[in-house]
Amino acid sequence: MLERTLLGQRTAAPSCAARKKSASRRKYGSAASKKVGRAVHEMKRGELRSGSSRKKVKSRKQAIAIGLNEARRKGAKVPAKKKKKS
Repeated sequence: MLERTLLGQRTAAPSCAARKKSASRRKYGSAASKKVGRAVHEMKRGELRSGSSRKKVKSRKQAIAIGLNEARRKGAKVPAKKKKKS
């Protein structure tokens, strides 16, 4: 099975097995999903608090970040945080 690229060149299409293998690999595990869901739920009820300041979390993005951080600490399958450029 051949596919055409933008330049008109012919290349072999990825096999069905290769396509399935790459599609089935997940970035986040189910434990991470549960932690994030719990954090968002707490945020909606107004019970989620952040870090050392203990201020109420109002941002959805911040709630997700807190959930992922908790999942990382528990050892769940979560990608590492992006490194800051200095």
